[in-house]
Amino acid sequence: MTGSTALSWLTTNLPAFIVAIGILVSVHEFGHFWVARKMGIRVLRFAVGFGKPLWSRVAKKDGVEYVIGSIPLGGYVKMLDEREGEVAPEDAPFSYNRASPWKRILVLLAGPAANLIFAILAYSVLLMIGIPSFKPVIGDIKPDSIAARAGLRSDDLIVALQSREVGTIESVLMGLIDNVGDGAVKLRVRGDMGAGETRDVVLQTGEGRLDLTDPQTMMPGLGFDFWQPSLPAVIGTIVPGGAAERAGLKTGDRITVIDGQPIKNFNNLVTLVKSRANKAVVFSIQRGTEIMDVTVNIGQQIHDGHNEGVIGVGVQQTNPVIPDQLRAVQKFGPVSALLRGAQQTWETSAFTLKMVWKMIVGEVSTKNLTGVVGTFEYSGVAARQGALSFLGFLTVISISIGIFNLLPIPMLDGGQILYQLVELLKGSPVSERIQLISQQIGVAMLLMLLSLTLYNDIARQLS
Repeated sequence: MTGSTALSWLTTNLPAFIVAIGILVSVHEFGHFWVARKMGIRVLRFAVGFGKPLWSRVAKKDGVEYVIGSIPLGGYVKMLDEREGEVAPEDAPFSYNRASPWKRILVLLAGPAANLIFAILAYSVLLMIGIPSFKPVIGDIKPDSIAARAGLRSDDLIVALQSREVGTIESVLMGLIDNVGDGAVKLRVRGDMGAGETRDVVLQTGEGRLDLTDPQTMMPGLGFDFWQPSLPAVIGTIVPGGAAERAGLKTGDRITVIDGQPIKNFNNLVTLVKSRANKAVVFSIQRGTEIMDVTVNIGQQIHDGHNEGVIGVGVQQTNPVIPDQLRAVQKFGPVSALLRGAQQTWETSAFTLKMVWKMIVGEVSTKNLTGVVGTFEYSGVAARQGALSFLGFLTVISISIGIFNLLPIPMLDGGQILYQLVELLKGSPVSERIQLISQQIGVAMLLMLLSLTLYNDIARQLS
């Protein structure tokens, strides 16, 4: 870990992660807390975080203990329950186990519901302020790729995917992840950035379609990317010990030619470097008014099983010019924003459940799953991009937490709801033996899921 990476980890990623988890766990547990009290169930403790308490306070009015734990990876609401200890006879009517199954179901549903309500409100705020995005205009196309064989062209604007209208890059990406595993994706496009003729193209994903459901390999596998601002090939950062530093390149150098090929922009530079792993290549650079040639011994890294050239430089940050016709801003009034926020939350929730099912039946790669490490990294990236980006990140994670907790796994709210439904049907609680066995299975399932997400996170870091 370099000094700058460690500093970023401490100053941005860690605080952003703690704030994100703290907010979303508080929202989730407040749902349980509020509905339990409305149902006449006594709450003993409201905790955000686990482990040794960093702060705690007992409310004089109702005796609830509010706690902030030292490990910010969850939280809980402790309710009065005769199964967990002795309860005074006069307090027994207020215990969780004495409540009817329907009341317990409402309490259990309240946590995930609170996360979804938070997402609706957050989406509404973003839509009132205005969510900036880009229209899905095709950039470079790889020769003899799926996109090239389908007849997709640079500067095509995608206006529909599987007969559904799309207006932003994000909506196209969600549609592609949802449909590339089916073998064919139908796109309706307009040439010349939307000013040309309309035509239909079909991306035939073929036998390798499962691999394409991995977000990291989908776009390279399809063979196209989206239009993006052209950044000049000027070095902004240099990785210590990398090929660029060893060759004597410096921040501010403009790379004009590689191996005899003129460099149009930084993306062009990346493409040419990737194809020249472990080669000594002559770079022509402009340093101030001086033009010079430098031999760079390009290094390599393994990405998706392939060797890729790397020299260890980052682009110099500038403010590129973006044509107005490529901008897509979603902005609405308060009422419309609330309705669209509810619609967006519903669609994202349905999409999440659909992806979970497709992963279970093997139609979508499990590499889509992200765990604690990935969330940690994404929270830092979102925080660095500003408050609106961070709120958008919270919205997506809140939906994920809400949906995940509704899964019928015994350790989660969904599994507990299943117990209550069984009790309603058979007229008596699920036996302690069955609960113990199912909880052991649930723990095993969660550990397997945690291991898988951790593996995915580490694999992303290494790539």
